[in-house]
Amino acid sequence: VQLQASGGGLVQAGTSLRLSCAVSARNVAVAWFRQAPRKGREFVAGITIGGGPIRYEDSVKGRFTISRDNVENTVYLQIDSLNPEDTAVYYCASTGARTGVPIRVTDYPYWGPGTLVTVSS
Repeated sequence: VQLQASGGGLVQAGTSLRLSCAVSARNVAVAWFRQAPRKGREFVAGITIGGGPIRYEDSVKGRFTISRDNVENTVYLQIDSLNPEDTAVYYCASTGARTGVPIRVTDYPYWGPGTLVTVSS
């Protein structure tokens, strides 16, 4: 499975951003993770292309929305009310199968290159 994230950039606090992840496979679970400077990689949200559960990390509920385009095999992450604490490299990853949505980095064998989001105050 190949993944390609895009949509990052330098944005002002309080604005919104939509990240995209193009996926080479259908019917697979895809998740977004992020890694802030000097911190570990953390799960943000996940979804299964083709149908299935959606899962969010508790701290992002209400501001982050994950969605999918089953025809284009693309997963989106809408981030609203951005704040400087959202500054991180955002990665999309896949389990490679139509699974649930696990939250551990080690449950995802397929990763794309990250896209950097920098939020200025």
